[in-house]
Amino acid sequence: MTGSLLAVSDLHVSHAENRRVFDRLRPTSPDDWLIVAGDVAEMFAEVEKALRGLRDRFRRVIWAPGNHELWTHPDDPVRLRGEQRYQALVRMCRDIGVLTPEDEYPVWRGAGGPVTVVPLFQLYDYSFRVPGAHTKEEALRRAYEAGVVCTDEMLLHPDPYPSREEWCWDRIRKTERRLDALDPTLPTVLVSHWPLVRRPTDVLWFPDFAQWCGTERTADWHTRYRAVVAVYGHLHIPRTTEYDGVRFEEVSLGYPREWSRRAAEPDPIRRIL
Repeated sequence: MTGSLLAVSDLHVSHAENRRVFDRLRPTSPDDWLIVAGDVAEMFAEVEKALRGLRDRFRRVIWAPGNHELWTHPDDPVRLRGEQRYQALVRMCRDIGVLTPEDEYPVWRGAGGPVTVVPLFQLYDYSFRVPGAHTKEEALRRAYEAGVVCTDEMLLHPDPYPSREEWCWDRIRKTERRLDALDPTLPTVLVSHWPLVRRPTDVLWFPDFAQWCGTERTADWHTRYRAVVAVYGHLHIPRTTEYDGVRFEEVSLGYPREWSRRAAEPDPIRRIL
């Protein structure tokens, strides 16, 4: 294979400026694979249209869900909530030839390979709490008082789970079983919308927002599961960092008001391998 393993996230194509960026996304080789680490859009039909467009351009597209795809937006004709919405997104992806966390993990055999590319869906459990907040309830109270509340609290429903954290914990259990069964001779590229470790959230302008950004239960996954790169989004702070000797790539585009401060014509696709 002569192509590259590429990645992007947080395209938020409901914004006209982001749609123009999206329309310019192109492979550099017919063999390029593209990782899409969540937050394509909020509306079900927009997610499908965007992923279908990417699948038409790239050799293979691998998607991991973000929180925005899981919203049940009041204007969305698709009224599914929680697990049912996620499963509907998975079926849609399969229909258009996009790989999901529920499919067999592909092996990239191009430059930097072979590596197993692992799209993850693990959510968050409010364990990335600010100092002094010892419980979820206290962390949420402080966030509401500060006026820093993720829209998930209104639009991301955990049905049929009693709470988002219990959905998260079930996802962790199921995912660990699959990760434990991977070929131990192959390294991995771990792909998640939410960062696997807490440290990327240390640079957030609003520390209270970190509780919606991941779970402490994945803190060792990058070393435990032989990651050469961990890809994530969500924070809208694109950068390269390293934790425990593993490269972490945040590949988000973000909202126009954010990326326009960095570049007039952003190129959000990052070469991973």
